[in-house]
Amino acid sequence: MITFTTKPWRQKRSAGRPKKFDEDEALDRAMYVFWKKGYEGASLSDLTRAMGINPPSLYRTFGNKQALFWKVLERFGEGPAAYVMDCLQEPTAFEVVKARLYGSVQMMADPKHPWGCMGTQAAATCGEEGESVRKGLISVRAKTQAAMAERFERAKAEGDLPQDCDPKALACYIATLVLGISLQAASGVSRKALLQIVEDSLMAWPILIHNGRRRGG
Repeated sequence: MITFTTKPWRQKRSAGRPKKFDEDEALDRAMYVFWKKGYEGASLSDLTRAMGINPPSLYRTFGNKQALFWKVLERFGEGPAAYVMDCLQEPTAFEVVKARLYGSVQMMADPKHPWGCMGTQAAATCGEEGESVRKGLISVRAKTQAAMAERFERAKAEGDLPQDCDPKALACYIATLVLGISLQAASGVSRKALLQIVEDSLMAWPILIHNGRRRGG
């Protein structure tokens, strides 16, 4: 933790003084606060108290609250939510979806941290103050969904998905299912119940991948 003094000769030296806290650890602690309270629910005092720093240190190191949130979200994507992009490397479209859905339950119903998805919780609780954050999170989700659709396009070209499959519609369905799992987890639905949702959804796979059959055509 950075310490400050009112002595003028110490103030002159403080600008070049090295940081006294671990930035990665501070970001992890801030992540927990945003995850639990949402973007607007996380006050500056909540964040600085959890991070073990004072407001000047937060602003100097991370920028303002919004800048801190985006740094935390990036860390979230590289850590707890890394499975979201990693699943795209699975050999088949079915394995991609299986890894995505089971991965969501594993992460969102982990007792080591608040349940649900940090990004979903932040967006759901944003009001006027956090409108730019809400829009930014919508954009992030759209890019993730687009990456899934692109993976399904590749699967279709490789013959792994049928020609009447609509990759964008399938990706939208999976994204909607994951969003529902997040909201259910945050509402306290049991891990067992969430896993049952995944199992039931995977059983519908033969119907989901045929766009025409899904529409009754």
